[in-house]
Amino acid sequence: MVIHQAEQQRFIIEQDGHECVLDYVVEGKQIDFTHTYVPFRLRGKGLAEELVKEGLAWAKGQGYDIQASCWYVRKFL
Repeated sequence: MVIHQAEQQRFIIEQDGHECVLDYVVEGKQIDFTHTYVPFRLRGKGLAEELVKEGLAWAKGQGYDIQASCWYVRKFL
């Protein structure tokens, strides 16, 4: 389950005591997804994709102009 931590400007998935993270920065009506991280032991389970899809859906719903410094997020744009 993806949790949006708006005050920290990130989305997370907590699993097996570890956090998978999608970080972003908002400036005005522009959002930049800056970083995606999934711990090694949790990779290959589609967790990063789940984070990105949730983050992009939220950003679109908010009407943000979406950019991605993160190479992984750019694959979805």
